[in-house]
Amino acid sequence: MSPASAKRPIHPETRIGHVHLKVADLDRALGFYCGVLGFELMQRFDSSAAFVSAGGYHHHIGLNTWESLGGSPPPPGSTGIFHLAIVYPSRAELADALRRLVAARIPLDGASDHGVSEALYLRDPDGIGVELYWDRPRDQWPRDRQGGLAMFTRRLDLDALLAEPKPA
Repeated sequence: MSPASAKRPIHPETRIGHVHLKVADLDRALGFYCGVLGFELMQRFDSSAAFVSAGGYHHHIGLNTWESLGGSPPPPGSTGIFHLAIVYPSRAELADALRRLVAARIPLDGASDHGVSEALYLRDPDGIGVELYWDRPRDQWPRDRQGGLAMFTRRLDLDALLAEPKPA
């Protein structure tokens, strides 16, 4: 079935629930997702799996070593996840995330203003792509003359982002 043959669009309240990642070292992954990014550990199953979240949700990210203990990232040219995206509620919270990355000396792969959002791109300890971003309010999204979405990619000014006030 082609995408054009769908009879009606998916329900507008449908959302992505969580991502479950295969990692080589659970403690190292928890050090990044909890220690650097600030997710809360919700549950851990010995040294094989853990579930982390923001705000007390059961889990936004699952981490496991069931098929990947001691493994290496997939080689270039293979299929798999390009990146997982974590959305922050405000620009100030994204700035706080950048401060955490700087403090942990985690390098960025890139930083972009997409018009609809501002994003930081990096890799977790297993080489998995991670996007940290915030969405601008919909009424600020760039539009073309016909009213369609007109996203773009421009360099994000990291100094201006770091100048954001710290969240309360």
